[in-house]
Amino acid sequence: MIELIRNAFAYAEDHAAFLLGVSLAMLVATLVAFPFVVVRLPATYFAEDNRPRPLSRYFVVHVLLTALKNALGLALVVAGILLLFLPGQGLLTVIVGLTIMNYPGKFVIERWLVRRPRVLPALNWLRSRFSAPPFEDP
Repeated sequence: MIELIRNAFAYAEDHAAFLLGVSLAMLVATLVAFPFVVVRLPATYFAEDNRPRPLSRYFVVHVLLTALKNALGLALVVAGILLLFLPGQGLLTVIVGLTIMNYPGKFVIERWLVRRPRVLPALNWLRSRFSAPPFEDP
C-alpha cells in the first residue's frame, strides 16, 4: 500500500503541469455546471417525496442513459478521491459525482444537506440571480 502511494506521488511529480491543467478545467466546469443544474431543478425538488421522471420514455434508452450517468458519477468520485491526494478540489469533485449517481438513500442525504442552516439560503440566492423561483423548504 505504501508503495502504491509512493508511485502516485511520483506520477504527480512527473505530470504536475497536466494534473494542474485537469484540476483547473474541473474547477471551471464545476463553476459553470453547478449554477446550471441548481437553476433548472424544480422549486419543489427538495419538498416532494416523488423523484424526477425517467430520462426517457423508452425503457432501453432509459436504462442506457442511467448507466452512462452512473458511470460518469463513479468516474468523478474516483477522480475526486485521487484529487484528495493530488493538487485539485477533490472533495467538491466527489460531491458532484455522488450527486450525479443514483443510489439508495440519496434523497435523504440531499435533504439533510439542504437543511443545514446556510445551504438553502445560498441555493435560493443563486436561483434569484437567474430569476428562478426559490426552493420550497423541505
